[in-house]
Order: sequence, then C-alpha cells, then structure tokens
Amino acid sequence: MGAQNLQINVAATQVGTEVLGPGVRSVVWVQGCPFRCRGCISPAWLPVKPARLVRPSDLAKVLLGKPEVTGLTLSGGEPMVQAVGLAKMVRAARRQRDIDVICFTGFQLKDLLRFSNRGINELLGQIDVLIDGPYIDSLNTGRGLRGSSNQKIHFLTDRLRHYPFEDCQRNIELLVTGTELTVVGIPTRQVLSAIHAAVDGYMPRSPGAIV
Repeated sequence: MGAQNLQINVAATQVGTEVLGPGVRSVVWVQGCPFRCRGCISPAWLPVKPARLVRPSDLAKVLLGKPEVTGLTLSGGEPMVQAVGLAKMVRAARRQRDIDVICFTGFQLKDLLRFSNRGINELLGQIDVLIDGPYIDSLNTGRGLRGSSNQKIHFLTDRLRHYPFEDCQRNIELLVTGTELTVVGIPTRQVLSAIHAAVDGYMPRSPGAIV
C-alpha cells in the first residue's frame, strides 16, 4: 500500500479522557491483535478484520479535536501491528500540537528491537512511554496504569518520568452508545465483574459490548 493510500484500522477512539495517562488525552484503539490474553478487556478488538479505516492525518485531526488534549494513548488491539500508520499519525499530530505519547503493547520491548522492523522503529521513536508485555489476569493487582504487574514501564524519553505509572490509582469512564457500553481505562477485576453483572441485568449485550 502506497503512502498516499495508507490507512489505520481503527476499533474506537475517545477524544478527551483523564483515565489513561496524565492530563487530558485522546485514545485510539486499533483493530486486530495476535495475542489472546486470558481475561482481555477488549475481546471484540482481537480479530484481524476491517473496522473503521482512517488515514493517519485524518485520525490526528480527530484525536486533537479538543484544545485541552495534551497527549495521545495508543492501545488496541495491538498498535505494533499498525506501526507504520500510527507513526505517521503521531508525526501529523505533533505538527499541530506539542503532545506526549503513551503506547500499550503485548510485545516486549527487547523483542520489538530485535525485529529490526522499520515501521516499529519509527513508532518507537515517536513514543514517550511504552507499557509492554502480555496481560496476565492473575497478576492484575488493581493498581497502576498497566493491566498486570508483569508489564514493564519503559521511559523512552524523560517527558513523563514524573508520573507514577506503576502505582497510580485506577479510574475508569463508562460510555454508553445505544445498547453498547465501552469501558475507558483499566478496571480492576472486581469492577469489571460488577460492570458485567450490571449489563447482564439491565442492558441487552451485543457481541463485544464491553470493551
């Protein structure tokens, strides 16, 4: 696919949130993931299938749609599978505004560096904080901006070293669209169980309604 036709396969976006990193941020969740972590919060976004195809420059405009947004968070799905498009999107966003970037990945940083993949290297060069490693449900401690304690926080720049990623309190936002409920943030297992119980009791659940 040529650079002019490059598109990002987007599962969802949220413009302006305070639960996935410091300050007011926008989040993009990409569609498709090679991992199948038990207890994944986003099962609907695992299959590699077309979702919403967006050009990187257009996605940058969407994510910066509120003037108070100071950072971007990349999640999924698996961002590294779409590294080329996301790197281009971040560069486009930074031409418009001075932002910081946090990225979640199921890969470990040491493996990403070993791949010697140009697209992945370009995306890593745009990231301030990388949170790496697969989600392990039994290691979900309920604290910090990571799903489980095996995941490591890598400061690829010094920009966000002041933020307590490993021990900050978790908060979530609940977004309701029609009959679908989207959880923004990293819930504890107890909170996620309570949300599932509430949805089962009061709302019809479509496939992947809780993500």
